[in-house]
Amino acid sequence: MTEESARPVEEVLPYKHWWGLLGCAALMGVILAVGPYSEGLSLEPDRGDMWYFWQLSAPTAITRLMAWVPFSLHWMAMWYLISKGRSARPQYVLGLHKFNLQAIAVNAFFILLHIAQTKIWYDGLAQDTHEATSLGSVVIMLFAIMLMENNRRGLVFGHKFQFMSAAGEVVRRYHGYYFSWAIIYTFWYHPVELTNGHLAGFAYMFLLFLQGSLFFTRYHVNRWWTAALELLFTWHGALVAYYILQKGQNGPWSMFFFGGITLFLVTQMHGLGLSRKGKLMIAAPLIAILATFYGIFPELFPSLPRIPAIIYIGTVLVLLTIWLLMSGAWLVRRLR
Repeated sequence: MTEESARPVEEVLPYKHWWGLLGCAALMGVILAVGPYSEGLSLEPDRGDMWYFWQLSAPTAITRLMAWVPFSLHWMAMWYLISKGRSARPQYVLGLHKFNLQAIAVNAFFILLHIAQTKIWYDGLAQDTHEATSLGSVVIMLFAIMLMENNRRGLVFGHKFQFMSAAGEVVRRYHGYYFSWAIIYTFWYHPVELTNGHLAGFAYMFLLFLQGSLFFTRYHVNRWWTAALELLFTWHGALVAYYILQKGQNGPWSMFFFGGITLFLVTQMHGLGLSRKGKLMIAAPLIAILATFYGIFPELFPSLPRIPAIIYIGTVLVLLTIWLLMSGAWLVRRLR
């Protein structure tokens, strides 16, 4: 009897992708219904660039604990479920494993808890950590995705770099732990607010929570779904930059938006399983939009390569970090 046939048959729970999307929409409805959140509170004055405005001017031990304790419990619960799922070595199913349902319940519970925590105590982790940590944790996640997906879709126009394969496989095996922590940290960094930027950010995070709950399912590896989540990051950056521009500051929305489109054309589109004709049908109108915009605003063209350049440089830095960790692990084994 083989090991595969010796496994007990696991009950697969039914699931449709739109159920999760409906749940995300319902949670957004709760945010809108419970608000406003900072009305009547005294917030720190704006200190300019890289300063997160939405934090209490007079925090207390209780307001800090009510952010840090739920955050810690949230990521530890998700790490436990990821470890539980990995140890079960399940098949990728078109439905839910029991631990997927538990992950959805855990994320939904802590999302609702964060809404209540903001309403009562307001402060998030921003009170004690720098704004760069929130952005950086998710950006590193994007770098890791690029490295991991090199083995499937390639990095530049479908070309796969073989020297990255081993590091990409390491990321594929263990990415769930870092990704879940990064999303949960970013979620608890921000108090819940009703600004356009906050609402767009929470809507995006709810989709990421959904993706993170569906590990070891076919939904988790659906190439159109994962590409959409990658695209949403750059579009979210463009929205936030646009809202900053509306306030009179220099928000480079076009850099994020068209930089994201460029990255899609160069890398992400080639993981969708499209024929050459299918790629051309998608690429042609996008290139026309790019050409039209920069034909009207040529002075903005030098900023176009920045986002792809940052992503590719960051991917190489993550690669070097993984190589360093792999070398350290090899050295430890040799010394033993």
